Amino acid sequence: MNNGQRTEILAPAGGMESLKAAVRCGADAVYFGGKTLNARRGAENFDDIETEDAVKYCRSRGVKAYITLNTVLSDNDFADAVKIIERACAIGADALILQDLGLAKLAKEIAPGMILHASTQMSVQTRAGLELLRELGFSRVVLPRELSKTEIKALVENTPLELEMFVHGALCMSVSGQCYMSAMLGSRSGNRGLCAGPCRLPFAAENGTGFDLSLKDLSLIEHLRALEALGIRSFKIEGRMKRPEYVGAAVTACRKALDGELSNELAQNLQAVFSRSGFTEGYYTGNRGRTMFGTRQKDDVTAAAPVLSTLARLFDSEKPLVPVDFTFTCVAGEPLSLAAGAMGKSVFESSEVVPQPAQNRPLTRETIEEQLQKCGGTQFFAKETEIDLDEGLNVPLAAINALRRKTLEALNSALEQPKPIKFSAPVTVLKEHLEKPVWIYARFSALSQIPSELYGIKRIFLPLDSSAGGLGKLTEKGFEAAVEIPRGIFGGSEKIITQLKQAKAAGVQAACAGTIDGMELAKREGFSVHAGLGSNIYNSYALAKLAQMGVSEATLSFELNLLQAAALKGTLTRGLIAYGRLPLMLTRNCPVANGASCQACGGQGKLTDRMGIVFPVVCESGCAEVLNSRPLYMADRLGEMKNMDFLTLYFTTETKEECAEVIKAYKDSKAPQGDFTRGLYYRGVE
Repeated sequence: MNNGQRTEILAPAGGMESLKAAVRCGADAVYFGGKTLNARRGAENFDDIETEDAVKYCRSRGVKAYITLNTVLSDNDFADAVKIIERACAIGADALILQDLGLAKLAKEIAPGMILHASTQMSVQTRAGLELLRELGFSRVVLPRELSKTEIKALVENTPLELEMFVHGALCMSVSGQCYMSAMLGSRSGNRGLCAGPCRLPFAAENGTGFDLSLKDLSLIEHLRALEALGIRSFKIEGRMKRPEYVGAAVTACRKALDGELSNELAQNLQAVFSRSGFTEGYYTGNRGRTMFGTRQKDDVTAAAPVLSTLARLFDSEKPLVPVDFTFTCVAGEPLSLAAGAMGKSVFESSEVVPQPAQNRPLTRETIEEQLQKCGGTQFFAKETEIDLDEGLNVPLAAINALRRKTLEALNSALEQPKPIKFSAPVTVLKEHLEKPVWIYARFSALSQIPSELYGIKRIFLPLDSSAGGLGKLTEKGFEAAVEIPRGIFGGSEKIITQLKQAKAAGVQAACAGTIDGMELAKREGFSVHAGLGSNIYNSYALAKLAQMGVSEATLSFELNLLQAAALKGTLTRGLIAYGRLPLMLTRNCPVANGASCQACGGQGKLTDRMGIVFPVVCESGCAEVLNSRPLYMADRLGEMKNMDFLTLYFTTETKEECAEVIKAYKDSKAPQGDFTRGLYYRGVE
């Protein structure tokens, strides 16, 4: 719980004007990124000098500054990342927001005093995941947007970390960190900060909306006081790509809502400045379905213009944010002096003016206090004023005002000074990976898919919810069976634990998990852990961190090209997906349900894009997965998948007969037939 502590309002800043809007409207913290290595690379963002200026601006106004490094990194990115962390330490940034496990490992080594926040891109949904993040050195986690109030409450109770959640802004269809659609369709990776937003284009379910991957924007502003009482530590606003008026309106609305003063006019203006057919609170209330979907219509666009000037006035000048205590001295024979203190800093300034005996009206305490109150044009306001005044003296009021300005300028400079964080150069040396004989794994969606002839496949993966009896039969036949833990666990930890115990009792020893939630749950139940699809392993440091965590092997991100994958260092066993309809989205709001019931769909729905291309949609433990329109096929290119320890055939919608054909094709290195893709293994991503 918050124990009476005020919940932070955390605002986005895509540029300096948005940052100023956020601060002036009452944000407690802002988050922003540099020109590279952040999840909104398309925003204006900040160069090194602008970043330092932004941190100074925030610090001198009592506002925290969080720097985003919330993407997955390639090995070649780490030199830049080290420079960014070193710079953040030098200027005294308040925290780094990270997604990449490898970068988290490095950050703790080179800047142990830097506070780390886990991005929502890490997809952490469970208490076990939160506890693991704490062990990894994080102090805060940004929760997924898909959680209900009940699920949030369960995580808040006795949480080991500060919890932050999005309360306003764009709502992705996919669980953050589990979307590969932009990468696969256009080589612009959302995990690398360049999502092109293809979900906003027409993808139609039968009898659906026609835009069945486009959700309305989220707004939980009316629930902030309840969430504060629940124990959420930080309310995050999405919008680093949006204009300053949007930022100012959203921050003001959050502040007013927490104070119980949100007006209908402000709420309407907030919707007018940006929305997609209005707002939704569906995941929070548990009311998922068609009403959550919406697109940016012409009326939404034209609604902004009439309110922009009104909203701009919210932040068109400095606001009195910082209380100052003054001590003013005016005594005979000594120059005027003024001391000022705020936020633990104090300054002392004197004037060249020496008070003179009054000819008519002597200077009074009331007059001095009135002049010291005039802090307009700055972020300060006078709180406590102590005055040492000899009687019968006078000075020009202009001298008092000049001294006040001089002192506040000095105080501002003092407040801007950073508290540097210790930084040391990285010393980690990663060993070269030694190539071994390549194993072939096969992942099936159900027992019924498994053909009788498996041609030497070493390991079979099946979903965790497969019957323990069926898994037992596989192990009895001598197959190395492993379970696949769903990536969308949310409030289902206890069910997962029960199923893991059943699988263990059936003789299963290995578990594949695509999130750190699943990895930690599997580890606790004594399984050999395989970091699977969804874990976004993109660099050598991430492999090293997984090994340190006790993970035995890892499936590399299919966003890597083959040269990048082959070059990864370290000793951890690794492999790639070599066949399959790759999952493009993991979503908790089924797009097919916009037009058909679950019973009618049977868990085998589809979406059709504007060019008539069909994308299968399958059910996965209470979530839906949007699969690629055609399968990845590499049977005739296996020799080019170098330096891998295993390759996985990833079966989803195939029949038993089709699975058999594919397995034999890979045994025979057969050329592809029909529609197929080489995925990103040759073209890579930006």
